[in-house]
Amino acid sequence: MKTFFKRVLMVLLLLIVLVAAAPFMFIQFGSDAAATSAKMLLNAIVGYGVASPQASEVEQRFNVPAGFQLSIYAGDLGKIRFMQISQQGDLIISRPRSGDIVLLKRDANQDGRPDGETVLLKDLVKPHGLALTDNWLYVAESTAVGKIAFDQQTGTVSGEYMRIAEGFSDSGNHWTKSIGIGPDGWLYLTSGSSCNVCEEEDEQRATMMRMKTDGSDVQIIATGLRNSVGLDWAPWDGALYATDNGRDLLGDDFPPCELNKIEIGGFYGWPYINGDGQLDPDLGPGKDALLDTAISPAHDFRAHNAPLGITFLKHSSRPDFQRTALVALHGSWNRSERDGYKVVALHWQQDGSIVEEDFLTGFKGETDVIGRPADVVEASNGDIYISDDYSGTVYRVALAGAGTEPAALATPVAETVVAVDPQQMLARYSDAELAALRQQGQEIYLQYRCANCHDPERATAMRTIKPLQGLAQRYTLDELADFFVTPTPPMPVYPLNSDQRKALAALLYSQ
Repeated sequence: MKTFFKRVLMVLLLLIVLVAAAPFMFIQFGSDAAATSAKMLLNAIVGYGVASPQASEVEQRFNVPAGFQLSIYAGDLGKIRFMQISQQGDLIISRPRSGDIVLLKRDANQDGRPDGETVLLKDLVKPHGLALTDNWLYVAESTAVGKIAFDQQTGTVSGEYMRIAEGFSDSGNHWTKSIGIGPDGWLYLTSGSSCNVCEEEDEQRATMMRMKTDGSDVQIIATGLRNSVGLDWAPWDGALYATDNGRDLLGDDFPPCELNKIEIGGFYGWPYINGDGQLDPDLGPGKDALLDTAISPAHDFRAHNAPLGITFLKHSSRPDFQRTALVALHGSWNRSERDGYKVVALHWQQDGSIVEEDFLTGFKGETDVIGRPADVVEASNGDIYISDDYSGTVYRVALAGAGTEPAALATPVAETVVAVDPQQMLARYSDAELAALRQQGQEIYLQYRCANCHDPERATAMRTIKPLQGLAQRYTLDELADFFVTPTPPMPVYPLNSDQRKALAALLYSQ
């Protein structure tokens, strides 16, 4: 009953805001644009949405880079949000406002559409972030983190859903929680601020946390993050990056939204500092000393673009997308000229700088908006899926000329046989060098618990065992070391430098 009255009160307040703002929006934008602005406000507050567009409309107004092709994969899915994709190509999607998790079955019949839709979990508390590792599906609800056994071969769950960490706050503005499994095996969790700009009473708000995968040992690892929604690890060095939404009510063009490189113990400025060292006009006075310790963004997005999901591409065959992340810009809801509403590509340069360019555009027209991208995931065959929580649509971006065959059903490529004696490959090292490499490789093998998946005698429950056999017949020594940069899923990407990859390859190659 209390929840019902809270919803009624929210609707009444929203109507008051819309009535009060209507004359301004009409004068500022015109009738069509004013209606669109009102819809954006409704979407931001109560999740208002529209129907999925027709394929003809998508073809007319959407654009992707040359060499890619776009299609609607699934439509009219409701208030969808974040996604994960299984080894078999099943797409798992959260729906916070309806409290459930749905699965779109892989496109086994190759008609460009999922082969079915299944509700995996329901009656959850605003589920948002998802993580998939081993045979577990992790869910970030607004007040808890839970998990359930998930069979990636069949796309089904079994057993009970278990909340492994509870008691997180979801009051105020930013109630969504996002999660990810790091290369270190820990579960990372974001929690946005309760307000636009304020000093939080709950130390877990406006932070990133991490915990063990059983929910124990919850730690705050980064603070001053107003509303970090998307997070992912760069495959080339294991660095963790997170999107962050800048504050409102300081004009159209300030402050920027952010991409932050997350460091353990890092402070990222909010609510005292915005962007690249700009003291906040409300809470910044007297906080000059914080400028010495606050970490500036790795990249600035345009103000109010609302970056949400981010994913680093690990399976692209294009050289210009080898060090690239895709970010969903949800789009502004309170800007006099709408901005965002697209997916952008961030390209990391050799000097560490980041170049942003458009990847998918067309959600925003001159007077209308037909979509708001929320998340991006990549399948192991390089297909890219984008969720739109405004129209309930999932889009698929593939290489031009590629079929609709999902990664899990693709025709296996014959393995190359390396006609070289393993001992000849290792002969490049002296006995002392090889012994040192093997020792370092063994330490890495133990550090990342490789035996859990590769040693039948030491493997843990709920894991598919993949014995490390015949490596010398499939890879040269250098190829095996390079494999660790972008390993085949479900193997995680570990933050190994070139020397560590060489050592691990030497250890495995000699077994």
